[in-house]
This record gives sequence, structure tokens and C-alpha cells, in this order.
Amino acid sequence: MRMSNTDKHLPDDHVAVSRLLSKILRHEPEMIGIRLDSQGWVSVDELIRAIERTARTTGASKRLRTMPTITKDVLQAVVATSDKQRFTLSPDGTRIRAAQGHSIGVELGYAEMEPPAVLYHGTTWSNWASIAEEGLTPRTRHAVHLSTDIDTATRVGARHGQLLVLVVNAAQMHADGYAFTRSDNGVWLTAIVPTAYLSQLKPNERGPKS
Repeated sequence: MRMSNTDKHLPDDHVAVSRLLSKILRHEPEMIGIRLDSQGWVSVDELIRAIERTARTTGASKRLRTMPTITKDVLQAVVATSDKQRFTLSPDGTRIRAAQGHSIGVELGYAEMEPPAVLYHGTTWSNWASIAEEGLTPRTRHAVHLSTDIDTATRVGARHGQLLVLVVNAAQMHADGYAFTRSDNGVWLTAIVPTAYLSQLKPNERGPKS
């Protein structure tokens, strides 16, 4: 698996923990026999115990069997050093969840907010035909993810193929009644972006830097 820009800032053992947490907290909590609450939270103690227990189970995956020992200190370090701030700890440090990116049914509880006038979405040209017909849809995710700056959208889209950065007229969407929320790590979320609010970023266009 290619290492992301974010992963390059983490020690190798923290990279492995971060990837495992993403899989569990965004997509497959059942892989270690836990259930997330309605807003995606789980007890830190329960999470650590479940990972350790599952790793010792006969037939456990290599990923789990070779995982470094996960402690509260390790979790706190992974949360603190992730450039994208993928995970959120509760104020008292007893619970953890993924900030966004879920493919499972959760209600993250973020308050609706007025978005910036313009937002960006990084994708690839291979997706353009379906986007032009259907708009931006969550697909396997809980919501459409939008960035406040071109650099972030570029990094996201460039991971998957020939880059296409889309400009979202968020101000008009909001005026037309579409709801926006912002995750703990600054990603803007919305249910769908119809094609009417999309345009392709021109090579000479510049947006705010991250």
C-alpha cells in the first residue's frame, strides 16, 4: 500500500495503528467484536482490549497478529500526530471515534454551519462521466467530503489517478437549502452536490492555501 503524505510523518508502528483504527472506526468495528454508539464513539479501554483479544484468537489476520502493542499513550500519540486529524478523543480521553469517512451508519452530531463561499473536491477524470450525470454522491461513505483549499483537494485526488479538482459553489448550495456540517478535523460534509453547483478548476485558478 502506498504511504500517504500523512503517514510519512508517523513512525512505522504508528502508521500500522492508524490504518487499523481507520478500518475499525470507519468501516468494520465487527472485525474485533465491538459496536460503536450512534455517533461513532467507543470506549478507549474497550477498543484496546478488543484489539488485543482478537489478535490472540486462532486465525487472526496477520495485520492483527503483527500489530505493535496498543496502549492509551500510543492511541493519544496517533491522534495527536496525524496531519489529517483522522480521529477524535473525547475531552476526558475515555472515548475515541473517526472524525469522518464512515461507510457505516452513524450520526456524527456535527451542528449545521454556513460553509465558505467556495469548497473543493479532489477526484479523478475517470469519475467525471458519472459525476456530470449524478453530481457528487457519498458512494460508500457517510457524506460527500469537501476541502477548503485546493492543495488538500489535490492531495486527495492525486492518490487515485489522473487528477481532477472540482469547484463547489457552496454559498449558492447553502442559499438553496442544502445542509453543511464541518468535522472535527475541518473537512466539510454534505449529503450530495448536484452537478449545477460544480465546475472544473481551471489551471490558472488559485484558492486559499492550507
